[in-house]
Amino acid sequence: MSVSTRLGQLGIQLPEVAKPLASYVPAVRTGNLVYTSGQLPMQAGKLAAIGKVGAEVSAEEAAALARVCALNALAAVDSLVGIDAVTRVVKVVGFVASAAGFNGQPGVINGASDLLSEVFGDRGAHARSAVGVSELPLNAPVEVELVVEVGC
Repeated sequence: MSVSTRLGQLGIQLPEVAKPLASYVPAVRTGNLVYTSGQLPMQAGKLAAIGKVGAEVSAEEAAALARVCALNALAAVDSLVGIDAVTRVVKVVGFVASAAGFNGQPGVINGASDLLSEVFGDRGAHARSAVGVSELPLNAPVEVELVVEVGC
């Protein structure tokens, strides 16, 4: 089954590609890999939430935002090579703007990982890093980047 068919079955529509905030592109391809730039939880051109996870944003809210970030990353992949070209998800890197004492970064980034598993099944199993940071661009609570393998 194609990825676009699976997205339709799940009732998921990829968003418009988020416009870069600085001097970079949303995604690049080298060989059979596509790397996305870090994607924020942008919806309709603005952040879905702001603040630190464990203070202004709950871990559960942040996990939902990580899912939005992953959708934005998939949109960047789609705009470059087409979503059906993806043969597997290789790596997810998630950054969580964390309040002092918050150490639930893996659970937050599960929001992105779980979405990728839903969409890609076994091909969505990936290596991952979940990193707590003090600040993210625009006071975003979470940022996610992907590396995916694509067919020729």
